[in-house]
Amino acid sequence: MNDKRWEIANPISEEIHAALKDYDPIIRQILFNRGISSSEQAEDFINAAAPPETDPFNLSSMAEAVDRISHAIDKNQSIVIYGDYDVDGVTATALLTHSLQLSGAQVQSYIPDRFEEGYGLNPDAIKTLHDQGVQLVITVDCGIRAVGEIDYANQLGIDVIITDHHRPGEEIPNALAVINPRRQDDPYPDKDLTGVGLAYKLLDALNQQSIKTNSKSIFPDPELYLDFVALGTVADLAPLLGENRALVRGGIKQLRNSTRPGLKALIGVAGQNPSKINSSTIGYVLGPRLNAAGRLDTAQNSLDLLLAENQSKAGLLAQKLESSNRKRQQRTLEQQKKAEEIIKIETEAPLIIVYGPEFEQGIIGLVASRLTEKYYRPAVVISLGKETSRGSCRSIPEFHITNALEECSEMLVRFGGHSAAAGFTIKNENIFDLSNQLTGIAEKELGTADLQQTIKADIDLQLSDLNFELLEKLEHLQPTGRGNPPAQFASFGVRVLGKKTVGNDKQHLKLILTDGHLTYDAIAFRQGYWQDVMPEFINIIYTFELNEYNERSTLQLNIKDIKPWQVN
Repeated sequence: MNDKRWEIANPISEEIHAALKDYDPIIRQILFNRGISSSEQAEDFINAAAPPETDPFNLSSMAEAVDRISHAIDKNQSIVIYGDYDVDGVTATALLTHSLQLSGAQVQSYIPDRFEEGYGLNPDAIKTLHDQGVQLVITVDCGIRAVGEIDYANQLGIDVIITDHHRPGEEIPNALAVINPRRQDDPYPDKDLTGVGLAYKLLDALNQQSIKTNSKSIFPDPELYLDFVALGTVADLAPLLGENRALVRGGIKQLRNSTRPGLKALIGVAGQNPSKINSSTIGYVLGPRLNAAGRLDTAQNSLDLLLAENQSKAGLLAQKLESSNRKRQQRTLEQQKKAEEIIKIETEAPLIIVYGPEFEQGIIGLVASRLTEKYYRPAVVISLGKETSRGSCRSIPEFHITNALEECSEMLVRFGGHSAAAGFTIKNENIFDLSNQLTGIAEKELGTADLQQTIKADIDLQLSDLNFELLEKLEHLQPTGRGNPPAQFASFGVRVLGKKTVGNDKQHLKLILTDGHLTYDAIAFRQGYWQDVMPEFINIIYTFELNEYNERSTLQLNIKDIKPWQVN
């Protein structure tokens, strides 16, 4: 229950304390913890200033892509935006489809069916597009490992422009243009742009070129699509530093004042106050609803919602996504339980791998994530098919899961991902060998490691140090997420005045806590197991947030971990 290691940040040095004197002492400590040591760095961070060298033409192949798209528009050629079914892929598809339509392009979108086609380009889809007369395909959030598929498209006379942020394989596909900052030969300084971030850069380049050349095709200002960029970037768990931080800051501002029928409907069905939207709202509320459609049915519903032009249609689509999200939550919980029945006990093995026909393709990534969170091990969940199966992986900082799959690549039909998450397709006869080899790799890399999750706090405070003024100052740290986590605080020896379990299967815990001076409500997600063993006094690590319910705003602690308090 209490197996997490706590780490409280070292106090700020006197030198940096003086350098950041213009900021509240608590904010100074938080900035210091994020590597900020000067007033100039602090100002850039607080203002979410874009870093230098972000001209889109600094990306390799960008000029070739712009020229080919401009030619296609001039010649009225058929263009397809070929995306992925997650939020990053859907927002990128929506961004380019909508902006190119406004520019006069003959453009349509294509998102493969997760269950029938799987991730990325596939030969059947390419043949279908060829038969429809498509002459140019622009991939978003996919394509960087589609070497054979690109060769096939070339044979059929279809030009392909790849925009993808995933790590390339040993061979770069022979596409007309390959825009990916992770290419070894790419000079672009920021390697962490998402699929929708690269779609934004492509539109930026098209816009710049059209202005420079007085083109008859006028492309819209890319900043009009920052709301899409924010949705896809946060939902894809990209680091919220550098250029991503600047893009998401602008996108959140747009989301708070959105005029898009689809986004207004989505925010409405989720019960959110538009003026309070932040990165957490995207990550935990809006993103999962957009993702739910592609997990259970078709991502086309999410794409149609983003592109909806009237409120009536948008409302119906938003309700569909809300229904899908509820089903997704229930199925995730059910399949997590099935996985844990297979595991039986909290395993000491360095890697968890489960497979079977009961695991749904659209849910396996969520189940793997829950297993990794609970057991602090890399987790692989495979949905068993008739001849081939699809797997999803989640990992911990100590283990690069995509590198591990690379070592097993001869067993896989295809795979891709990054250090913390990956997916693959495999022939059924290879599953047993894959399980053994992945476990062996994990044993070699993690066998002697102390696999204990570390939870960090920026500073220890009394509950009486928390107030609305501090919460307002914490807003300047937004957007928070991967790379720039929300500020976390530790408080010791707080008294439990009340407790009750809430939610499905009573898995969450509501608390009333006091330090003898102030009393606060608190929520501890997925920590309902404390209900029967909660001591009177506890230590907590938590974030500090605003809870809005029935038009009433109160301050609330969001507890990340609990330990019993012991008198020294």
